[in-house]
Amino acid sequence: MSRAVPGSRSRSKSLSRKPLALVAGAVLAAPLALAGTAHAGTAAAEAEYTVTPLKFTVSTGGRSCTVDADLYRPSGADAGHPVPAVLATNGFGGSKSDGSTDGIGKAFAARGYAGLVYSGLGFGRSGCLITLDSPETDGRAAAALVDFLAGTRAADDGTKADFVTQDGPGDPRVGMVGGSYGGAIQMATAAVDPRVDALVPLITWNDLSYALAPNNTGAAGGGFSSDTPGVFKWQWTNGFYLMGEGQTILSPSLDPSRFGSLGCLHFAAQACDTIRLLNSGRYPADKAAAMLDYARSVSPASYLNRVKAPTLLIQGQTDSLFNLNEATATYKTLKAQGTTAKMIWQSWGHSGGQAEGELDLGQGNLESSYVGGRILAWFDRYLRHETATDTGPEFAYYRDWQSGYGTAAQVPGLTQKMYLSGDGKLVDNRAKVARGSRQYANWLIPTSHSESSLAGLIGLPDPEPYDTKGTYLGWTSAPLDSAVDVVGAPEASLKVVSPKTERVQNSGDAADKLVLFAKVYDVAPDGSKTLVNRLVSPVRVPDVTRSFTVRLPGIVHRYEAGHRLEFVIAASDSAYFGNRGIKPVTVVSAPEDTGVLSLPVVGGTLN
Repeated sequence: MSRAVPGSRSRSKSLSRKPLALVAGAVLAAPLALAGTAHAGTAAAEAEYTVTPLKFTVSTGGRSCTVDADLYRPSGADAGHPVPAVLATNGFGGSKSDGSTDGIGKAFAARGYAGLVYSGLGFGRSGCLITLDSPETDGRAAAALVDFLAGTRAADDGTKADFVTQDGPGDPRVGMVGGSYGGAIQMATAAVDPRVDALVPLITWNDLSYALAPNNTGAAGGGFSSDTPGVFKWQWTNGFYLMGEGQTILSPSLDPSRFGSLGCLHFAAQACDTIRLLNSGRYPADKAAAMLDYARSVSPASYLNRVKAPTLLIQGQTDSLFNLNEATATYKTLKAQGTTAKMIWQSWGHSGGQAEGELDLGQGNLESSYVGGRILAWFDRYLRHETATDTGPEFAYYRDWQSGYGTAAQVPGLTQKMYLSGDGKLVDNRAKVARGSRQYANWLIPTSHSESSLAGLIGLPDPEPYDTKGTYLGWTSAPLDSAVDVVGAPEASLKVVSPKTERVQNSGDAADKLVLFAKVYDVAPDGSKTLVNRLVSPVRVPDVTRSFTVRLPGIVHRYEAGHRLEFVIAASDSAYFGNRGIKPVTVVSAPEDTGVLSLPVVGGTLN
């Protein structure tokens, strides 16, 4: 029987910034805690299954190494009664045994799917180097596991799978699901193996050059990534680098295939080169281009044209590592090339944000959560071929003010504009702009704070966001007459004056260009401020003599009646590298020439 997609259900308000659990280095352990048996109360949840540890020796990326896996076989599945399969691997730093990975096998085996869950290359007890989900290395290794599900290859101990549904000789019916590092591997695999039938990537990236060093201006090639090196996200990046290099301690192994060169123990050399360049704070044109090239070569942005499998993208609103713009870029690319794709913006991501009733397979709530129901429907349609199954709307987004989901036929576009007045006001009509100029200057240490990126991972408190007087400029609206709902990525068109930057910006080193951070606060009637999901928009301005457009991270937020919007540009942020040298900035406003903030408003009117 076909499964209908559940509608919006009652939800509690989004919880406060909830840390992810860092268990044995498994970054994706708390919100996607796929541990334990499936939710009781359904026939599927009561199904039994067996688990068989397997090893596969694969040749990939110029090395031969062992992949450590577990096979989940539902009771009754055999050659005469084949079932579709689900393939999955871990988030960065995890393994097949952590709660965010082995639970995928349990949850889907309990619902009648064969599951093959494995430790990604370089993690757990799997060999080879960490290549950041390269299609030609990690993707090819996953394709070898698809061969096993096809029955054309045996595990190292001789085990073969003859109980997986086949679409043709050597072509198993197989889908993939998983989050973060276990999300990008799905697209890397589908790019090199067209036998993959359905993808469900959660909270993953589109372009690592953007994720690790975002530049939210100067977008190239119609995408959202810039050819000018961005602003180094040093906390997240170095946390993952140390986690990867520490695999010998986190997952002890003397497997020689896991070791690289001296000074780059467990990563592919180009990954280490990229991290070193970012940490150096110097980005000469030739080295910066190589950095961008490698990061993008292992990113979906560079190979999505080869991905044809129907894809349900799920991204988290509370996520400063891979923000909503990443999934949006992937979604738009897939749709433009004719690949079946839909997108959901759930509450939680790498930065927390778990809300009651949201997907948490550790509670076995596939059937009862909106996102879980959408995943089941996706696999019903594309793995079980139940063609009458409703896979849901094109776009859905969690609304914490209603504790449920809104839907739309497409991602909302920019609909309303506000203007930056010379007196610090944010006005709704260009004629209201006052002439004037204001200035700020950076210090040699960070003077603004959005988040401590790894605080939640290691259980430390994180100060509320702040900006230091004299190191930022803000423009504030009048109190809103009624509630305004913003869904999507705001944009700001700006022009700044910075003579000190102008004199050095053509040095050949991108580090000499001006860095600034754009953001939008929600200001309550009592003056308290909320930086939605602690998200900021880092910018390395390509040329301060020209105007530029800043795309801010996507948000889903209600500005209540009586609240005000404040648009801010700040000189620094503690989670990122900043300017090299002191670079004062002046912003001039006049009715005929001023900055503009555009917002994707889906409810209410700005005033």
